[in-house]
Amino acid sequence: MKMKKSYLWLILASSLILTASAAFVYPDFALHPDFTGNAAQADRSGTVINGIESSSSVVTRVQHPNPLEIFKAGAAATDSGTEVTVYNNNLALVKEKRKLELASGVNRVEYTDVAACIDPTSVMFEDTKNKDTAVLEQNYEYDLVSGQKLLEKFLDKEITVTEKEGGTYTGTLLSHDGGAVLRLSDGKVITISDVSKVEFPDSADLLTKPTLVWQVYSPAAGKRDVLTSYLTGGMSWKADYIVKASADDKKADIQGWVSVDNAAGTTYEDARLKLVAGEVHRVAAPRPEYAYDTATEKAEGYSGGKGGFVEESLFEYHLYSLERPATLKNNQVKQLSLLSADSVPVEKELVFDVSKSNDVQVALSLNNSKEKGLGMPLPAGVLRVYKADSQGQLQFLGEDRIEHTPKDEEVKVIVGNAFDVTGTRTQTSYNKVSSDVWRESYETEIKNHKSQPQKVKIVEHFYGDWEITTSSDPYKKKEAFIAEWEITVPADSSKKVSYTVERRY
Repeated sequence: MKMKKSYLWLILASSLILTASAAFVYPDFALHPDFTGNAAQADRSGTVINGIESSSSVVTRVQHPNPLEIFKAGAAATDSGTEVTVYNNNLALVKEKRKLELASGVNRVEYTDVAACIDPTSVMFEDTKNKDTAVLEQNYEYDLVSGQKLLEKFLDKEITVTEKEGGTYTGTLLSHDGGAVLRLSDGKVITISDVSKVEFPDSADLLTKPTLVWQVYSPAAGKRDVLTSYLTGGMSWKADYIVKASADDKKADIQGWVSVDNAAGTTYEDARLKLVAGEVHRVAAPRPEYAYDTATEKAEGYSGGKGGFVEESLFEYHLYSLERPATLKNNQVKQLSLLSADSVPVEKELVFDVSKSNDVQVALSLNNSKEKGLGMPLPAGVLRVYKADSQGQLQFLGEDRIEHTPKDEEVKVIVGNAFDVTGTRTQTSYNKVSSDVWRESYETEIKNHKSQPQKVKIVEHFYGDWEITTSSDPYKKKEAFIAEWEITVPADSSKKVSYTVERRY
């Protein structure tokens, strides 16, 4: 009896030792007493990522719940979930809302339909339902599938090649320069120059479009609304203005258009489009800090027609938001109406400024104010002027570029050179009065070959300390270095303006 009890104690002690050893080797076995051999096993033919075993199946479950499981998911786009903010200098900020089906643990997510010009370092990720969801690793895959890429990927691997005569060979690819060099199973090496077909066992993980591949950790399983944003090149916008002058050149109908150029490498369907006017400073490796719900200073701004752009201030820039969704196709320039104003008062001027031109230039000016029918901060762009001829047909008069123009500021553009009004400027004397004083005299002649009198503005630029000692006509000191004469030249006649100026340096 004592001998049997000794055997029982020995068996019990051995069992305890084995149990402790199993707990030490397999700690999850001790932590999860309900774990059995019937649990789903990982595919042992898979790969190891970050020390975690994974198979190539769509959803992979590993044996132990810790380390975490790896799952594969796709980021599917949702309706009206994209916002694109385009800047002037070949830059855009893309914000997207997509739905993800995430499992508890580590998920492999392939985020497709991103811009080919994406800056991968600018990508931001946010799970709106669980703040603990995080991207552990990101890879930007742009090695896209092609026949040449497949041949490069399968060097030293087995493929099947069919020549034009119909012969088929299977062997290890040694070279593909100008044909295919194969080593057959019997050790022979053959060269096939006229290849009609190549068969590969798989796609070698090449993608059809640029893709962000993430390892996303999720503390819980379920569907998520995921917000992502990134900066991309290949997108820009510009403004263009059409001015239709009235018959008397005193009023004009003005239309503003924006042209959005999308060469980023992907299409954005039904996107909320925003445009930023202003110079955004950038460095070689940008690390922007944007937020989805950033509060911006809003001001009372110009609102175009329904479905057009609404303007607001943003930091030291101006933001124009389109009130309806727009589809920005890849390799497409889309034009959208920015503003429209009728019967805006304008003023035509004839200007003779030899520092800019030897001809009398025709300028058109207007005030960008609400009282004049505008009052919207105007982004920089090209302004083109048209006018109807005697038959009512519009004719092009000229164009000029305007800079970013705030509201209540003057817009002045040079349309062209006058044909029937000419000007010449002649220096009539030059004297050095002292070591730092010069006395100069000039005569400017304006000729008018029209049948009506013409008003002409003569502009002179002086530097240093200057003083006009004599002048044949009144003048105004417009700025520190600018003097202006406004004269009227009789019909079919000319007028001379002479003056003397002393300058000190």
